Amino acid sequence: MKKTDLSTFDNSWYQPGNPLLRLFWYFTNILFFQNPFFPFTRIKVILLRLFGSKIGKGVVIKPAVNIKYPWKLIVGNYVWIGEGVWIDNLDKVTIGDNCCISQGALILSGNHHYKKSSFDLILRPIVLEDGVWIGAKSIVTQGVRCASHALLAVGSVASTNLSDYTIYRGNPAVAIREREIS
Repeated sequence: MKKTDLSTFDNSWYQPGNPLLRLFWYFTNILFFQNPFFPFTRIKVILLRLFGSKIGKGVVIKPAVNIKYPWKLIVGNYVWIGEGVWIDNLDKVTIGDNCCISQGALILSGNHHYKKSSFDLILRPIVLEDGVWIGAKSIVTQGVRCASHALLAVGSVASTNLSDYTIYRGNPAVAIREREIS
């Protein structure tokens, strides 16, 4: 039986952006986004746009948020991103209008191939359509599309697509009922 051999891991093919830009973003992210003592959303939105994000109006970004690569991020209008959210966007992440990503949620567009001894990197974009709510401490994995107004309940893991106007819960997340909005 073969074993994992991390000495053979090679992701040199992955070029997420200019190394100097990545360095500047690294320090900007630490100072203004991950910093729990920096609550100023307006400045964060300006910085994200300067680094290549497409950000809509009325976006709220709470303290202690971690964003891997802003140039791979699209955020619609009136989106809330809660404390401690980690958008690990090794690939493109698109967030529609009126979405809520609650505190401590993880948006993970990359993973590793567990069947390969070399632990190859797997990248796939994530799409959160309009009105999606990702509950606190929930996880959305690479390649997932959360359809319009889907809700991922607290502490759940979405590793497959979520249907519109449906509430999901658990690990793996399963549909539990329709989401009714009055």
